[in-house]
Amino acid sequence: MITVAHFSDVHALSLDGVSPLAFLNKRLAGGANLLLKRRDKHPVRLFEALLEDLDRVHPDHVIVTGDLVNLSLDAEFALVRSLLDRIALPPSEISVVPGNHDVYVWAAALRRSWQRAVAPFATSDGANEPSFPLVRARGDLAIIGLSTALPSPVPFADGWVGPRQLAAAARALEAHRGRFRIVALHHPPVKNRHAFLRGLRDRALLARVLRRTGAELVLHGHEHRDVRAELPGPDGPIPVIGVGSATYDDPRPDRRARYNVYRIADGRFSVETRVHDPRTGRFAPRP
Repeated sequence: MITVAHFSDVHALSLDGVSPLAFLNKRLAGGANLLLKRRDKHPVRLFEALLEDLDRVHPDHVIVTGDLVNLSLDAEFALVRSLLDRIALPPSEISVVPGNHDVYVWAAALRRSWQRAVAPFATSDGANEPSFPLVRARGDLAIIGLSTALPSPVPFADGWVGPRQLAAAARALEAHRGRFRIVALHHPPVKNRHAFLRGLRDRALLARVLRRTGAELVLHGHEHRDVRAELPGPDGPIPVIGVGSATYDDPRPDRRARYNVYRIADGRFSVETRVHDPRTGRFAPRP
């Protein structure tokens, strides 16, 4: 049996040493939104509690589907790197793909700030630096990670895979037939809430690839809530599972910080959602 943990949308915030000049762009609107609505919604203590729970679960592999940070600030990338380094697995067993907040502004995208911060966790087998698709084979498991992240103007939070990455992903999926293939990306590959502003632009093209090549499971984030869907595959429906935010501090049980644990054996899987309990300060299986 292979155990895979999946979390997403950490949105770690750090303003340590940040110059006001860093906000003379899209960050001005994002920072205002944080101050007015969300500053305390993603506390780092919940990320730390999740890391402690991973030590109890002992997964074989961890998948992170983006939005590790809020505003693509260097201080935020330094913070999340220090936290990822605390996971009791080597970087080769932690697969990370970016979300739209990880390339929040063009300056961060052009400087490859996210790639530099998480390089060991986003480098394909046999490669020397991050590139996408991220392709990793681990025994009977194969991870194909897609980047859907690109800077976009206010109020958009959309994503794009692109033809080059789609073609490479198709080749990787074909090459790893016979393994349990997990496709991981930030944006949902199906029509989501407010899809015009927040959706995956070329989701129909990705669905076409998956219909031809197949996959055993598709994982995503972005929605800050649990999502279940299916896409057609050559051998039947492909499960598509989105997980809520790993750090969302909310009294509602269905929105509270969470992550998923998948147990895979003989080409099948079961899923357990582990939710933060504010009374104990720990994550535990959802009742």
